[in-house]
Amino acid sequence: MTKTAWVFPGQGSQSLGMGIDLLDVPSAKDKFAQAEEILGWSVIEICQNDADKLAHTLYTQPCLYVVESILADLLQKKEQPDLVAGHSLGEYTALYVAGVFEWSAGLRLVKRRAELMETAAGGMMAALMNFDREKLEKVIAETPDVVVANDNSSVQVVISGTPAAVEAVMTQVKAKRAIPLKVSGAFHSPLMAVAATEFQDVLASVEFRDANVPILSNVEPVPAVKAEVLKQRLTQQMIGGVRWREISLALPENGIERVVEIGPGNVLTGLVKRTSPGLILENVRNLAELPV
Repeated sequence: MTKTAWVFPGQGSQSLGMGIDLLDVPSAKDKFAQAEEILGWSVIEICQNDADKLAHTLYTQPCLYVVESILADLLQKKEQPDLVAGHSLGEYTALYVAGVFEWSAGLRLVKRRAELMETAAGGMMAALMNFDREKLEKVIAETPDVVVANDNSSVQVVISGTPAAVEAVMTQVKAKRAIPLKVSGAFHSPLMAVAATEFQDVLASVEFRDANVPILSNVEPVPAVKAEVLKQRLTQQMIGGVRWREISLALPENGIERVVEIGPGNVLTGLVKRTSPGLILENVRNLAELPV
């Protein structure tokens, strides 16, 4: 049997119209109704009609969790993964799929996380592509209040910090492209400490179980199944960096031969291909791409 990892994208992968094709599936319809009760607003309405709201953290994160988890539920009727991982928000879907917490508990966590991140103003993030990594690491080490938030691949990172610090790095490090991101705060950086502390109280109230498949976490890309380890890693995630490049390297090291990205877009399979070429890559972005 081919060893398979399922991976789940995070914020930035959302697209208008995602999940609409799932409305004809009874189990999906039930999940959308449950989500509306928990969130107080309709995932389908926003995914169908409201591009502005869908771009806001407050709505993006719950919408992605709901759509990704429904697709994963449907895929699980056909096959099971040997390992799971998710990029930032996607880690919550990975934890749900691995049986770490109940679906509704996961959605409540995502809802609160999105609320706290949406209100964490005062920071800035920027994506850098095709840059000198050695130079970047040196400049970041010498510049207070800025960190690598997402180490996506050898040629793509996202930096996060105060606007002055992020702009200072962008000025000093030559990159083929440097793009400020439209986000409300400095996610995955120490500037999220207040939000992370508040979120820790919410996390403490949720029961975690041991995972039924190993999980590669954002802050520590080493396979783990123990509930307390997974919860501790999730506690650190809001202020810690997303080490996706290392997750991509860890896939073949753990015997993975096939990677299925579940959710809108194909960002993660693109990043995996760059870092660990030779793996079989597949996408399940919608109902039509589920195996028959």
